[in-house]
Amino acid sequence: MNIAPLILFASLLLPLHSSAEEHQNSNPNGGDTIVFTTLGRSRYEFDIFALSTTHPPSISGEIRITDGESVNFNGYFPSPSPALISLLPDAALIQPGDSSPLHLIYVTERNGTSSIYYDLLHGGDPDSKSKRRSMLEAQSRVQIQLLTNADNRSGNTVNSFKDKPSLSGEFLVYVSTHENSGEPRTSWTAVYSTELRTGLTRRLTPSGIADFSPALSPSGNLTAVASYGERGWAGEVEELSTDIYVFSTRDGTQRVKVVEHGGWPCWVDESTLYFHRRSDDGWISVFRAIIPESGALSTESVNIQRVTPPGVHAFTPATSPNNHDFIAVATRRPGSDYRHVELFDLRRSEFTELTRLVAPGSHHLNPFLSPDGSRVGYHSCRGQANGKRSPLLFLENIQTTTSDLSLFRIDGSFPSFSPAGDRIAYVRMPGVYVVKPDGSGRREVYDGMAFSTAWDPVRPGRVYTSSGPTFATERTEVDIISIDVDAIDKSSSVRRLTTNGKNNAFPWPSPDGKLIVFRSGRSGHKNLYLMDAEKGETGGLWKLTEGAWTDTMCSWSPDGEWIAFSSDRESPGSGSYELFLIHPNGTGLRKLIQSGTGGRTNHPIFSPDSKSIVFTSDYAGISAEPISNPHHYQPYGDIFTVKLDGSNLRRLTHNSYEDGTPAWAPRFIDPNDVVLRRKNDSSCAFEDCHWLNKNPTTLKGQKISC
Repeated sequence: MNIAPLILFASLLLPLHSSAEEHQNSNPNGGDTIVFTTLGRSRYEFDIFALSTTHPPSISGEIRITDGESVNFNGYFPSPSPALISLLPDAALIQPGDSSPLHLIYVTERNGTSSIYYDLLHGGDPDSKSKRRSMLEAQSRVQIQLLTNADNRSGNTVNSFKDKPSLSGEFLVYVSTHENSGEPRTSWTAVYSTELRTGLTRRLTPSGIADFSPALSPSGNLTAVASYGERGWAGEVEELSTDIYVFSTRDGTQRVKVVEHGGWPCWVDESTLYFHRRSDDGWISVFRAIIPESGALSTESVNIQRVTPPGVHAFTPATSPNNHDFIAVATRRPGSDYRHVELFDLRRSEFTELTRLVAPGSHHLNPFLSPDGSRVGYHSCRGQANGKRSPLLFLENIQTTTSDLSLFRIDGSFPSFSPAGDRIAYVRMPGVYVVKPDGSGRREVYDGMAFSTAWDPVRPGRVYTSSGPTFATERTEVDIISIDVDAIDKSSSVRRLTTNGKNNAFPWPSPDGKLIVFRSGRSGHKNLYLMDAEKGETGGLWKLTEGAWTDTMCSWSPDGEWIAFSSDRESPGSGSYELFLIHPNGTGLRKLIQSGTGGRTNHPIFSPDSKSIVFTSDYAGISAEPISNPHHYQPYGDIFTVKLDGSNLRRLTHNSYEDGTPAWAPRFIDPNDVVLRRKNDSSCAFEDCHWLNKNPTTLKGQKISC
């Protein structure tokens, strides 16, 4: 009898708060909608796969473990404890002596939020010879949500980013961002321990400290993390300058720094750690730290040894308990555009390639080993391994903490809403597009390179944008254009409003449609100007700000009172940007918000009632090691809102990506995913960190960023 695979879902501790059915309301009392961009995220189709470490790698030998639908990553093979098994809906799913079930704990993004799941999968052992009928008739997959986005004490929904889970007997250890650090430009990322049976949660990271990439020792008694300690994140966007700390998993005490400069730790036994860092020769390599079994523990008493040789970037190491024969690593080899998983023989100091022999044209990230070392897991694009594809979402609903706010990730950049809220303009670089909020009627209205969009409030169908390259100097040719998106003749739909090409960008019209505020480099510095909205600069040009700094990313409040913009005027050229407000007549200049010293607050946009601003910022620091993710120009940045008096600062997004270019809709949009189209091609595509493309011999004297 052919039994269709059945997926069982169970939730631990608390009910789910993110099901689509709970959000199918039209919100008759009104509400707000914010849309933002995450670079590349809509193209992620991550599943977790596994290969044998004892057999030659092959396509047929690769197992897809996760569901083929969600975005699944950063897995962990647990040794199933009684507490974990007790969560199963049927204890008979685990039979004595049955080696075929595969246990996996992992991070998943689904239903608009990230969470940690436990999957039990039958038939996943390529070496299993017992293909019993009872196993074939059992459910092929059981999924159990180990954590919910609900506060244990209040029961209220809270947003957070979850990462790097592992299991220590009764306790799940993981990273979460649900607690505000209380300081600007300070990471909210901390390590927590949750008892599986009761849901009781303990913070293991000291207050005021951020920890990343936790790893448990084989006994589970010790946890190692990458951490900045009290000095905090300094703004790195490539390999982080974290140190390695060790503490008691039980309560976070006995915390000691054991390695200066290291990340992504993993244990092979109670006194041996592996980690990665950039070597003096420029190659990112794996190192070994041998911790003394007695005596005082400090960075001076720990013996550090380089493990992987120069000539290849090797990082995110993985170990299995008491396995001193090999480790698994991710590599970027010279001449290759792809990240692959390899084994490294610790006795022979030799690499053995794995994933390149299976899928040479795909990236494979963050390997992890089974407890017996017989299997290596990793996440990668799922391709068409399951015979189906996930839909490409135009608007992806992101979970919020209140029903009066809907939040969406858009498949595009620089979105803006028409005055009635019935159309959205956005860019694809190149190209400017217009589409209805339900995803229908999508049209390209300009095929050139452009960035930023803004709708005219009084002239129907007119969109303003910046035509030219992004992130360019003051003298680069960039001009403001207007596009009649409803013009029948596309060739006559574009009008150029600035003519000198001195990096004129970020246009935003006044609410009466008479003027446009924009930034220009015509003086040799990027400052703000006003010009006639109909005739452009030939109809009148007025300087709004002036100085040897950069004022940029401006927007006009709907009530006409304020212009918001981002500026480095307090530290010109430093890369640090803060949000300022100014009246259109040049008076009332004041700083609204600053992200610590050296931070960034960008892309301010007003709410429809002109009382708040949405913006992107590194105010919450960084949430994960950048090398553990695909390419992001700035591997930080979340969406925030704030009142015009600086009060009620609110973080809306929690992830380790780069969120930016938000837009505030003039009307509420129901919090449901909007499908752009069904994926019928290999649309899972992303770039690896750009700074891994360079060999150390070419890095000297260059500043590159991910």
